[in-house]
Amino acid sequence: MTWTEMQPLLSQACWDTLYMVGWSTLIAVAGGLPLGILLVLTDRGGLLQNVVAQKVLGQVVNIARSMPFIILMVALMGFTRWITGTTIGREAAIVPLAIGAVPFFARLVETAVREVDGGLVEAVQAMGGNTWTIVRKVLVPESLPSLIASTTTTVVALIGYSAMAGTVGAGGLGDIAIRYGYQRFETQLMWITVAILAVVISLIQFAGDYAARSLHRRDGRSGPAPRLRLLKADAAAGETA
Repeated sequence: MTWTEMQPLLSQACWDTLYMVGWSTLIAVAGGLPLGILLVLTDRGGLLQNVVAQKVLGQVVNIARSMPFIILMVALMGFTRWITGTTIGREAAIVPLAIGAVPFFARLVETAVREVDGGLVEAVQAMGGNTWTIVRKVLVPESLPSLIASTTTTVVALIGYSAMAGTVGAGGLGDIAIRYGYQRFETQLMWITVAILAVVISLIQFAGDYAARSLHRRDGRSGPAPRLRLLKADAAAGETA
């Protein structure tokens, strides 16, 4: 197969992979962020302490995370057909990709939020801040560098999952590698696909690491004391209003 023949196949496959991963990431962040924060808030000593709810949520997340992705795709075929009307193609692949990524991202969020300085939380509580204020003003902003790193990890994992989804007709680079590289013995095309995946993952990892390091440096310069003064100023402004 010549490059002229490979180029349109690879272009469409790259777009399909980015499409699947992009939408799956948005859904994973939208679902995993509140779930991860809720796991922290309902834990012992949390602002919304509820041990039973925390255990139930934790078990659901653990079970979902423990299921191999290829089995998850098969198990969700009925649900995927109900949502999208089909079980093949990039739109259908988004369903198991997103469902598999939500608990994965939620655990990363839980770890990131637990690293937040408890002194800042106590300070906002002392100023009369409610749970929503603490989440919005302290937990999310203070854990943002770790959250960005967690999102990067999730995106990289989703790229691998999307390649796996290509084996069952989801499209994308995985589909090209299997259908042409393996089944039709187009070894050159398969290795080009592998190289593209490696480059894409490296670029995403670099961008995520750079963003996380930039935020860490900014937080390191500001320190907890200036941030606490800003929180006090926000509280005072709220009381004045």
